[in-house]
Parts: sequence; C-alpha cells; structure tokens
Amino acid sequence: MECDQAVKVLILGGTTEARALAAALDRVRGIETVTSLAGRVARPILPVGQTRIGGFGGPDALAEWLRDNAVDVVVDATHPFASTIGTHAEHATAATGAALLVLTRPPWNEVEGDRWTYVPSLPDAAAAITPGSRVFLTTGRQGVHHFASVDHSWFLVRSIDPPTGPVPSRMRLLLDRGPFDLDHESKVLADNRIDLLITKNSGGDMMRAKLDAARAASIPVLMVARPAAPNSAPIVYEVETAVDWLTSRLRGAL
Repeated sequence: MECDQAVKVLILGGTTEARALAAALDRVRGIETVTSLAGRVARPILPVGQTRIGGFGGPDALAEWLRDNAVDVVVDATHPFASTIGTHAEHATAATGAALLVLTRPPWNEVEGDRWTYVPSLPDAAAAITPGSRVFLTTGRQGVHHFASVDHSWFLVRSIDPPTGPVPSRMRLLLDRGPFDLDHESKVLADNRIDLLITKNSGGDMMRAKLDAARAASIPVLMVARPAAPNSAPIVYEVETAVDWLTSRLRGAL
C-alpha cells in the first residue's frame, strides 16, 4: 500500500494491538510512526519503528509534543483501562487539529455458564469479596493496593512486574506474562483452590482463557467494567480496520 504524501502517526501503545499496528504501518510507504510507551513495565516488548518511553506531562504537554513533532494523527491503542491518556489525547488532538482514532479490544460478553457480577471499580470489587474467599486477582500491579485492607481472604496476584505500594497480607505473587491457554489457566485455578476471579473487562482473545477456565469450574467472576472511550473519536477493534481508516483518511484529507 502507498499513501499520497508522508504523514506522521503517533501510536499511544504498549499493547499487542499497538505493536501489530506499528508493524502494519511500517509496510505503508509515506507513513512515519512513533510509538509511545508509558514506561510502566520494566522490560517492555518494543514495537517496529521509532519509540519513546515515558509520560508526556499532561494534555497541554502532549499537545505541545504533537505540534513540535508535526504529528498528523494520534492512534490511542493503549489498554482499555488507560483512561487518563485517552482523555489527554482527546484534549491534545482537539487543540492541535490532529486526527484521533481509538484502536481497542472488543469487550468480553457473558456466555451461558458464566457467573459474572459487574462492578464499576477496583474498590467496589474489593468491597464485594466474600470473607474467606481464595481470590485470583488479575487486574494488574497498579491496582493491587485497593485490596490491601482485605484481610479476610487469600489472594493469588498475577502481574508482569511486582506491585508497588500496599498489598494484601495474605498473598502469593505470580509474576508471569500472557497469553495463557485454557489448560494453563485451569491448572492455576485448581492448584491454588481459587473460588473467585477478579479481572477487568480488558477484552480480546489473548487473555480470555481465564474466563473460560472459571466457567468450566463454575467459579464466580467479579468483572470490573471498562471506562468510557473518548466521545469524539471513532473506535475500531481490528488492526486491519485501523490501517484502512488511516490510509483512506490520509489520502483524502492530508
């Protein structure tokens, strides 16, 4: 594929989808990409092309960076729960005139046999734990502190890097990076006698196996609802759709 003129795309990334998009756009002549990583993972998997690591310093600083680097399009391909950077991207693109596209995973939906209870936040999930539970907590290292005061239950906490801040007093830490298959997740649940799964509705196929394993074992799930995406931006769920959107829009408008 070719674009009529060179354009610059900032990918707000760190996800599998962001890396796949960077790789796909690397094959489009006339598009230059820079992928920005928040720097929250100690050993991130780097995408194809240029990268920058670290925050921008707020929406106004992001807008200044977009102007200074002549960015034409921002693609928010961050984790569905990275709501702060999404809000900053909406502000910054509105201030600079850059286009904004959201590339995200489709949310998970219940199927027959699931035992889900939806909660609006991590603190609400912590408050909903039945005393004496054995909890598999898969919400990421940054949210573990919300469960630090829950001393009536035991936790298996899985994350890529160790949590920072307070943690539950009765906890086993499992450092691991997915994706995981059904057999792996079923073994984790069985070996640790898990009777409650807590997760965010991150969506997509790569991390769904834990939900399938919980369904097979009839284990209830506390599902944290994902935050709303920016109101002004189109949303796509596939990398190929994002590439088509970018190439068609850029040919006609830039």
